[in-house]
Amino acid sequence: MAHLLNTSTRSPKELQKEETKEKLTSILVRLRELQNILYAEKKHSVLIILQGMDASGKDGAVKNVFSGVNPMGCRVQAFKTPTEEEKAHDFLWRIHRHAPEKGMIQIFNRSHYEDVLFPRVHESISMDEVKRRFTHINAWESLLKESGTHIFKFFLHISPEEQKQRIDERLSNPEKRWKFRTSDLTEAKKTPSYLEAYEDIFDQCNKAAKWTIVPSDQNWYKDFIIASTIVEYLEGLKMQYPELSGA
Repeated sequence: MAHLLNTSTRSPKELQKEETKEKLTSILVRLRELQNILYAEKKHSVLIILQGMDASGKDGAVKNVFSGVNPMGCRVQAFKTPTEEEKAHDFLWRIHRHAPEKGMIQIFNRSHYEDVLFPRVHESISMDEVKRRFTHINAWESLLKESGTHIFKFFLHISPEEQKQRIDERLSNPEKRWKFRTSDLTEAKKTPSYLEAYEDIFDQCNKAAKWTIVPSDQNWYKDFIIASTIVEYLEGLKMQYPELSGA
């Protein structure tokens, strides 16, 4: 089990920022190329799950890592508080509707894991129900994997100090003020409880895909880890453009 309080939120000291950003530029070019092949070949689909505390950089990761890919082959879905219609169904109903078809990259900005985080921390469901939901999540992710979907699960890990600085910036910067919610301050006080819940998730929900804990105090390093992890994996699929047919 990962112990998040003992896990660094920053890059290794020996890593050079500008050198890493240069490598990231090349990696993003390769990601665009691989996404084109993925879309053309239509043998695989990709699901990218971004989780993290408020202000951990999920929106920034979507913008910085995926802004260069072809919009026809990539979708983003943000999951907020369930609507009345969504609450009238099982907790995975609203999630499964957005599972990616062959050739597509689907990004979840928050995900089904919110349904074993917020209710647990706020004690609106029992631990027995949390454990049952773990079982359903594992089964659902296994179904996707067996159907040709490759799942990436990233936890963006920031320090309480960095989180506070970013939340304060939302208050002071007019361009970011729209992101601020009063609940951000309330939820930040519950960080220890959320981290404990995440540690259980890492331990219990890792069968179809392992979690990658991404140190996220520095955005350049966060983006590098996410992009390089995806590209390295996609390279291993040995995807190819389809041959000309019907000529």
